[in-house]
Parts: sequence; structure tokens; C-alpha cells
Amino acid sequence: MFTLEWSTTSRLKDVMHQFQKHLDSLQEFWSVMDVIDKSLCVVDAKQPSRASPIRRIRAGKDCNIIAHINFNDPKSLPECRFVGTEPIAVNNLHMLWRRNSKKWSKEKSFPENLECILATELPKPLGLQVEDDPQQVECGICYAQFLPTDEELGARSGTRTDYTCENISCNKSFHSICLTDWLRSITTTRQSFDVLFGNCPYCSDPVAVKINNMNKID
Repeated sequence: MFTLEWSTTSRLKDVMHQFQKHLDSLQEFWSVMDVIDKSLCVVDAKQPSRASPIRRIRAGKDCNIIAHINFNDPKSLPECRFVGTEPIAVNNLHMLWRRNSKKWSKEKSFPENLECILATELPKPLGLQVEDDPQQVECGICYAQFLPTDEELGARSGTRTDYTCENISCNKSFHSICLTDWLRSITTTRQSFDVLFGNCPYCSDPVAVKINNMNKID
């Protein structure tokens, strides 16, 4: 917490200076928390609070890690508890933590340390899982990750998928040029100026694709 030191001779600039100094002291802590929130699957929080040093991290299907990061020394070994519905899995994680905690290094990031000590790859946030999954980056229409190298495709030649269905449960990826061609083949597709409006081929949720110059309907 920020503790203000005030006296009869204090001025507003003194308050600002104290507050800035307090913020500077928290930068390393916030940096560590940001790495955790971006690299690991944090449970029960759509937007984890920067004011809290506690993170509930998914360690598997039925196991979570409750980590308490030290405000004053955020790169040090944190306090960790293991909880879940599978006692054997929880006990195994607890044993690994006790046995390997001396391997914790301030030179490594929090996720690297955690995975090293627990000897396992921890689940990533949903967004990263989708992005890193090679099955998900394939186009749902042509089933290729990249468009063919072809002069007729211009700047799009050889490019990867660039459109993703916004339905989280679907999250299917497409090349926008493939999705454009598919939408044109559907009689219910509507066009407004240079945008096609239709439905996802997989989940039927609404999709809208901007038509580039070389694909505009005559």
C-alpha cells in the first residue's frame, strides 16, 4: 500500500514524488504478473487484478496452483498450494514442488521456473492454445495453412490464415479469400459496399468479410 509522508512543509510536488517512487518500486512486480497472465492459464479471472499478488493457475484438467507472489521480491520462489479433485495428481505436484523447489532461479521467468520444478508443460491461455495449435491455423475451407504461391494472388500469395470466427466455441480459422469464395456460393449471403455478410461454414454464426480489390464482384 502507498503510505503518504506529510508534514507542515510538504508540497504537492512532494506527494507526486512519493507516489512516483512507489509506482517505480512496483514495476518489477507488475512485470512478473503480466508474464503470468499472458503465458499461463489463470483461472477465475477474465482480467486478473494488478493489485492482487495471488494467481490461481491451471496445472492440468483437475489440478490448480494457487501462487502467492512476493510484492517486494517478485522473482523469488513464491508460496504455492496445490488443489484439485484428483488427490493423486495434487499429491504428485506437491511432491515435485518440495523436491525441486531449490531449482528456482531469478534468471528465469515465472512460467519457465514453474514448468522446470513440476517437470511438465503447463496449459496456456485459451487464445495462445488456439494460435499455437497447428490444426487451428489451417484454413477451414482449403485445409492448408498457407495460400499457394501464385502471382494472381498478389500480396496474398503464400500468406497464412487471416480470419477467425468470433464464436469462441468454434474459433475456426480461414483465409479471407477462401471464405469470400465460399460465401459467394451461398444464396443467403448479402453484400453491402465491399463487405460480404453470411454465416460461418462450421457454426453458422454471422461472419463479415471485406472484399479486396481483386475479389470484388463485377
